[in-house]
Amino acid sequence: MNYNNRTFKPVANTENGETTADTVFYYKQEGEILTATYSGGNIKKGHLIGLVGDNGNIEMRYHQVNNKGQLMTGICFSKPEILPNGKIRLHEFWEWTSGDQSKGTSILEEF
Repeated sequence: MNYNNRTFKPVANTENGETTADTVFYYKQEGEILTATYSGGNIKKGHLIGLVGDNGNIEMRYHQVNNKGQLMTGICFSKPEILPNGKIRLHEFWEWTSGDQSKGTSILEEF
């Protein structure tokens, strides 16, 4: 699976997450290395870097500055689902490595 030049938006997130439907992720991939920039909603600017497995699963680390001016960091594991229209839905399991270090889940969909 290749995520290069794909764009995603959250469609669901647990309450302790910062992404909203207004957050846009721009993915790039070279080989197994995935990077992305994102912003919108509660996030001024964010970046992620990760590794894509043979099955399309992603292990990543992220950092972002929210609208409160706080630097937040975390880890995330994403599992892809191919939708009937051919777009990708990512089921994400994440954990803050800053702040309260809580865990959560999100769903992103390609648009």
